[in-house]
Amino acid sequence: MQTEQSVKIVLRFFEAIQLLKANKIIRGKQTFTRRYEINRRNFYTCEKQPERDIFQVAWLENLVRDYKISPLWLLTGQGSFFEFGYDAEIVKNLQKTCKEKENKE
Repeated sequence: MQTEQSVKIVLRFFEAIQLLKANKIIRGKQTFTRRYEINRRNFYTCEKQPERDIFQVAWLENLVRDYKISPLWLLTGQGSFFEFGYDAEIVKNLQKTCKEKENKE
């Protein structure tokens, strides 16, 4: 069973996935799970039941490293969503990079 604080972090993780999708940086959850070899069933279960001990901390690293999501925002909910603030140019670059990765897969 996750602590209340852990559940909030898991919920922000899934909020980040939704925001990446809304900004057309990723096509969807399947794109994310396939890219990082995440068990899709566990991913969806974790989304529906964030209090369960399924969440993997490495999923946060993927967001921070590859999508420039702010670790401060992910862990605390404070600050900007993107590491360097919201910038249309950053979003365009992320979209381009992610599409190139998808095409290689």
